[in-house]
Amino acid sequence: MSGLPDVDVAGASRTRHPLRWVASIILLVLAAQLVSLLVTNPNFQWDVVFKYVNAQVIGQGVFTTLLLTVIAMFVGVVLGVLLAIGRLSENPVARAACGLYVWFFRGTPVLVQLVLWYNLSYLLPKISLGVPFGPEFISADTNLVITPLLAAILGLGLNEGAYMAEIIRGGLMSVDPGQTEAASALGMSNARTFRRIVLPQAMRFIIPPTGSQVISMLKATSLVSVIALADLLYTVQSIYNRTFQTIPLLIVACVWYLIITSILYVGQSFIERHYARGATRHAPQSFRAFLTFRRRRPPEVTS
Repeated sequence: MSGLPDVDVAGASRTRHPLRWVASIILLVLAAQLVSLLVTNPNFQWDVVFKYVNAQVIGQGVFTTLLLTVIAMFVGVVLGVLLAIGRLSENPVARAACGLYVWFFRGTPVLVQLVLWYNLSYLLPKISLGVPFGPEFISADTNLVITPLLAAILGLGLNEGAYMAEIIRGGLMSVDPGQTEAASALGMSNARTFRRIVLPQAMRFIIPPTGSQVISMLKATSLVSVIALADLLYTVQSIYNRTFQTIPLLIVACVWYLIITSILYVGQSFIERHYARGATRHAPQSFRAFLTFRRRRPPEVTS
């Protein structure tokens, strides 16, 4: 068009960003100071860290942490599916009951719930099953039933169920209702429609936050140390309470938590890339790209 001025790009140069260089220099200086602190400060006691990082007693604590994470997440996912279906139900009683559950368990700290379950015997000295206001069929002492492990599973699992219910409900609601209507028009049953149409599309929105919840659950297991369950943190505490080597033992715990969360992050990235196939132009960022600070490529524009 003749009304536009001619632009000569022959002598164009890249835009300079001096603030980026300043920020990079500051970060490099801080990184050098951190490395110097880790190497020159004898109070870290790296020899103690290397001594205990592969100790058998630490391995037992790691196993308990992993076991508790798996069981609590299984309880949370199963309960979350049931609660999500209940909240989406047309039954007002089911919606109200599930909404009340989510409100209570999301509104109270998980640490408080753990302590309440561990001290349930103060409220119910005896747990029994039977007819209300009638005969009892089975009864047992609460202190014998509610062990530290069971209290931890109940506290973490029931709390996780409330969060998973909202994640799953959000994923199911993200699917276009027209998909369900089209499946019904083809004569598909509700169960088959949910399994073949709704759930595969909802998984793209459910998997990423669920992976984050697994990592959060792994770290939340450290709270069970207050009820004397021998997880990783409680094992570390029991050692440094005898040896007074607090900092190196806490570093051991941090090393193991970082190793496990890194493995979980890798698994999460593979699952996300699997469910994102065909749905987005670019797959989610891999763990290798995250570690190497690789930027995502902008979408290609085709004419």
